[in-house]
Amino acid sequence: MKKGTYITLMTAFIFIVMCVVSPWIPAQSAAAATKELILDEAGLLSSQEVEELNALANKYSAERETDLIVITTNNEEQITDELFTENYYDEQAPGYDKPHGNAVILTLDMYNRTVYVGGFYKGEDYVTNSRAEEITAQIAPYLSDGNYSQAFEKYLTMAYEYLGDKPLDEDSGTGSTYPGSNSGSNSGTSSGNYPSGGSNANPENILFNTWFQLAVSVVIGGIVVGIMAYNSGGRVTVNRATYEDSGASSVVDRGDRYIRTTVTKTKIERNNNNGGGGGGGGTTRGGHSHSGSSRSF
Repeated sequence: MKKGTYITLMTAFIFIVMCVVSPWIPAQSAAAATKELILDEAGLLSSQEVEELNALANKYSAERETDLIVITTNNEEQITDELFTENYYDEQAPGYDKPHGNAVILTLDMYNRTVYVGGFYKGEDYVTNSRAEEITAQIAPYLSDGNYSQAFEKYLTMAYEYLGDKPLDEDSGTGSTYPGSNSGSNSGTSSGNYPSGGSNANPENILFNTWFQLAVSVVIGGIVVGIMAYNSGGRVTVNRATYEDSGASSVVDRGDRYIRTTVTKTKIERNNNNGGGGGGGGTTRGGHSHSGSSRSF
């Protein structure tokens, strides 16, 4: 191989690798800054639990570009959990990349024994009213048993998975609930419609590993450059058609014919345990729209 050709191929290889890797660099840089996302004002967690949950919340928040926040409070003001959440968002201005940005907030009100989950901006789009109700339904048993750390970890995992899976239209009447749920589709304004594609995502999957992604990009680049090198010596112009006698071929024609598409629907019954869900979305006094669900435990 000539020196000029070698240099050209290596330049192409480096360019391809950089194009594949560069989209991942901002996400990894954003993950470097650690935020205080677990605010245990009611003193329900040990210092180790706060540290572990905060690390998980920061990891998931960076990957979904949405702050995932937990607040526990004794609620001295004795206001509703939804109003408490709205006031916190207005006054503290959380957000992944800017004040009053993307966020999902869980508020645990120990005075009223209720839990509220609300989504703002991207959080509102992905953690809809029905999805927020699904989260509160699944974590309520942990809260009733005093397993607060497990409840918060479950919330973080569910919110993370929902944020990676764009929901279907909540008025469409189709979709599926979170895996393992007994709550089924919701009534009223929340219909419990979630696409099944992303709800089985595993945050620890190797596909999310940075080094795996880099390795794949190098392999892809190597394959592309290898093909370029193989073809650099000239191209064979003789093919099947060169010697084929199309007039003597015994194959006349072949085709597929589309007939119909059949769609079936199955109603999913709901189990109304753990005090029942309520609340819903709204708008803060500062004018920020949000989704939400409240549940007693």
